[in-house]
Amino acid sequence: MNELKTIATDTRALLCLECGKCTSVCPVSVFNSGFSPRVMVTRTIRRSTSDVITDKNIWSCLTCGMCELRCPANITYLQLTQETRQVAQQLGEDAICSHGGAAQSFMRIMATSDRLQRRMDWIDKDLKIAETGEVVYFVGCLPHFDVLLSNIGVHTLEESRAAIRIMNRLGIVPAVMPQERCCGHDLLWSGDTENFKKLAFYNIEEIKKLKAKRVVFSCPEGYRTFKLDYPKFFPVDFEVIHISEVLAQAVDQGTLRFKEMRSRVTFQDPCRLGRHLGVYDAPRKVMAAIPGVEIVEMPRNRQRAVCCGVSAWINCSFYSKQIQMMRLREAKNTGAERLILACPKCEIHFKCVMKEQNAPSDVKIATMQFSAFVAQALEK
Repeated sequence: MNELKTIATDTRALLCLECGKCTSVCPVSVFNSGFSPRVMVTRTIRRSTSDVITDKNIWSCLTCGMCELRCPANITYLQLTQETRQVAQQLGEDAICSHGGAAQSFMRIMATSDRLQRRMDWIDKDLKIAETGEVVYFVGCLPHFDVLLSNIGVHTLEESRAAIRIMNRLGIVPAVMPQERCCGHDLLWSGDTENFKKLAFYNIEEIKKLKAKRVVFSCPEGYRTFKLDYPKFFPVDFEVIHISEVLAQAVDQGTLRFKEMRSRVTFQDPCRLGRHLGVYDAPRKVMAAIPGVEIVEMPRNRQRAVCCGVSAWINCSFYSKQIQMMRLREAKNTGAERLILACPKCEIHFKCVMKEQNAPSDVKIATMQFSAFVAQALEK
C-alpha cells in the first residue's frame, strides 16, 4: 500500500533495529501486553493494510512520545501514529472514543463556518481584556470542559482566569476572541485531518484580523498544535508561547513579585509541553521564585515523566486507569501537599480516577492548575 510505504520511509520506520526499547518504556505496554510500539512499526514496514489499519491498537497509543526518546534509530513514532490514523479514517476505520465521541462531535460542529458562540460569560469583571491587540490569549476548550466535567470537580476556567489575572499584573491586556474555535488537536490525533484544517484556517485568520504579534496559551495541546501542526498546512505569522514561558521571562526581569506561601508541591510534566516541545524549566523556575514553595520531584520527571493515561479522548480504558493510579502514587509518595498540573486534560483524567468509587487512598492527592497556583501567590 503506497500510503504505508510513504509513512514507513518518512518516519524512519525502515531503520528499526527491533531492539524493543520503545516497548520497554511505553506506559501502555506496562499494563496491556497486547500493545507494542515495536510491533506497530514492524507491521507498518510490512505494509499490510489489514495488519495496520484495522488493528485497533493504533488507537491505543497515547502519543506521549516516550518511545521516541529511547529509539536508537530515531524513528518518529508520533508522526507514524498520526499519519497511520489519518489513513485509517480515510478508509472508514474509526477510534472508539470515550464519552460516546461527544468531544469529537463538538469539534466537528465548530469546524462548520456558520456557527456563532456565546463563550465570554466566564470572564470576571476585574479581568482586563481587549477586543484587539498585539497579545492574544487563546483560551481553547476550557469553557466547554468546565461545563461538561463539573460533576467530577473539574474547573478548568480557573486556569484561564488566573492566566489573564497574571498577565494583567504584568501590564498586559490580552485580546480574547469571542468566536475562537477549538484548536483541532483531538481531531488531528484521531485522524480527521479535513476538519482539523478547517479549524486551523479559521483560527489563524481570526488572529490575523486582530493584528496580533504574540499568542499566549495555558493549554499545552493548543500550544503544540499552533507551534508544530498548523505550520504544516498554513503560514503562522505570529509568535506562540506558553504562559509558563511568559512568567519565567518576568521572573528573570524581576517584574513578578510574590508573597510567601508555605507549600510543598510536585509537578506533572504534560507530554505536549515537555517531550513534544521541550518546556521543562519555565514552570519550575516560576514556582521556585515563590518564597516558601518547596518543589519535590517524582522519580520520573521531565523527559521521563509518565503521562496522564488518555489522549484525544480516544483511549480511556482499564489500562488508562492503571497508568493514572501509578502516576498518582508517585506524586503521593513524594510527600507533597499538592500536585501542580499544567494541562487541563491532566486535571480531568487524574480527578476522574480519584473520583472512582473504589479508588484507593494512596492515589488521592490535592491538585491545582499551574496558573491558578501562581496567581494565588501574587503579592497584593
